[in-house]
Amino acid sequence: AEPMVQKHLESLQSSCGNGLETGALQRLTNLLLVEGLTDIQQKEHDILQVETTKGLPSTSRTIPLEKLFLPLSKVSIPPRISVTIGVAGIGKSTLVKLFVCGWAKGEISRDILFVLPLTFKELNTHEKLSAERLLCSACPHITAPGSGPAGAARTLLILDGLDEFKTPLDFSNTVVCTDPKKEIQVDNLITNIIRGNLLQEASVWVTSRPAAAGQIPSGLVDRMTEIRGLGAAEMKDFLDHVFLDNKDLSSQVLQHIRANRSLHVLCTIPGFCRISASSIAYFLKHSNDQSQEATVVPTTLSEIYSYYFKMALSGDWLEKPREALRIEQAVNTSKKLVGSLGRLAFYGLLWRKHVFYEQDMKAHGIDLSLLHSGLSTRLLLKEDMPASPAYYFSHLTIQEFLAALYYYTAAKRAIFDLFVESGVSWPKLGFLSHFRSAVQRALQAEDGQLDIFMRFLSGLLSPPVNRLLSGWLLLKDEHGGWRSQAVGALQGCLQAEHAVSWRAVNAMRCLHELQHTDTAQAVEEAMRSGTLAGMLTPMNCSALAYLLQVSDVCLEETNLSSCLTYNVCKSLLSQLLFCHSLRLDNNQFKDDVMELLGSVLSGKDCQIQRLR
Repeated sequence: AEPMVQKHLESLQSSCGNGLETGALQRLTNLLLVEGLTDIQQKEHDILQVETTKGLPSTSRTIPLEKLFLPLSKVSIPPRISVTIGVAGIGKSTLVKLFVCGWAKGEISRDILFVLPLTFKELNTHEKLSAERLLCSACPHITAPGSGPAGAARTLLILDGLDEFKTPLDFSNTVVCTDPKKEIQVDNLITNIIRGNLLQEASVWVTSRPAAAGQIPSGLVDRMTEIRGLGAAEMKDFLDHVFLDNKDLSSQVLQHIRANRSLHVLCTIPGFCRISASSIAYFLKHSNDQSQEATVVPTTLSEIYSYYFKMALSGDWLEKPREALRIEQAVNTSKKLVGSLGRLAFYGLLWRKHVFYEQDMKAHGIDLSLLHSGLSTRLLLKEDMPASPAYYFSHLTIQEFLAALYYYTAAKRAIFDLFVESGVSWPKLGFLSHFRSAVQRALQAEDGQLDIFMRFLSGLLSPPVNRLLSGWLLLKDEHGGWRSQAVGALQGCLQAEHAVSWRAVNAMRCLHELQHTDTAQAVEEAMRSGTLAGMLTPMNCSALAYLLQVSDVCLEETNLSSCLTYNVCKSLLSQLLFCHSLRLDNNQFKDDVMELLGSVLSGKDCQIQRLR
């Protein structure tokens, strides 16, 4: 069996050696050791999770990658089921590559005899599998029965990207299977392996975005770790790596990012940081051109993504100039592609689908021959699989921006509800009725899955974005008449009498994207001057909850002295959790408020470190 094993090691090294960027890998060699998923991780959009926790690690306990599968103490046993979580674009697949490569070279985890890496993207291409066939697909070089990994001592099965699996795992209805030769539904196979009915000798390592990891009952998870985002020094290294040949540009981009607190927090996610950095660099390069009307420094999400798409459409990657005619042809082809990819993105988002196969592409009328253009490689990535290639957007937010572009364009002429894919619904006419419909759908989405889509849709109505994209993807000045009514629709989400929800905070962010900042500015001014008392209507409470995340006034300390009533305190509870330093003097609190605060301080999500 030795030559087979050698072949396995070589194939692993060659498959994961590609695309490993040394730039920011140091961060992945230490993972956070966490107790389980927090409330916000289970229920909210990845981007919102990062904004709320301000990109800071939730715990100070870490574990080095080389000890990930070892016992924590001399008396404990190694974990059988390990789960590593991380938001979209934080580096989960890169971490797996890093581990597999290190193991194949004999640098880490030498006590593991076999490492068998699989992705849920691959598993999606099978309807049924047996445990034995699963192992063979991960390790095609080992064919002789008995010499295979199933019988070997310590085997590690890696299942990367649970959030990309086409079927939710249902542990409450697992049909028990203990026969490794029996072909069963793939989701059932995975639940049986995790439950220990199959391959109980093997260790299993699952990676996932946080919310999807909640499918695995916490009682079955022996060890949960989390990938942390980029720290300050790492962000600088990461950008130096993105702009290899240009230190000046790298530091200019970093300055822009640091000057914008909301953006800086999101740039702790490498996948997002790369998009923002390319965008800002493109803006800096063109900000001296007189031909460009807009010299808006991109600060909102929609502005950043508009620059990114404009750069992608014009094929301008800060590289060589092309002749005008070829550019025009390329742009027209690109516009067609963006249209069809947008539909795929939108319905994918509704069905929680982030990986697509050839039949999906054909169903949405996407011309596969166009997918080799430079544009699509910036937006859509392709991974070859034995059965059918898999396509996926280069970051979740790219899918969300494309979806918003599609919805915006389609809403102008659609006569039925676009959220019903079959198109059979009550008639709906006019852009604004479609916009209101999207606001309602986003409010009802339990896990905030439409929150960022909604921000982009709002942002497409802002004047700077319209200037940037008019003639490319939008018509000039068409948004003017809709803007004020869109503001009204979003403000309708802020009137809730009870608790300020994350949906309301997101509606405030949508208003920011739309460049309507009056409410937030008034509340921020009152915070500065200490005149908040008596101002906190439901709408202003929502604005305050939003400012707790983004305002510099709350950076060192959140001062809510002399302004909180019991009801206001109650409505802001879930938001106050994330203030590091909180000042609540002279609020004449009664016992009931003290009880409320007590319940907050003992919560798993609580990040309060100082309370006055």
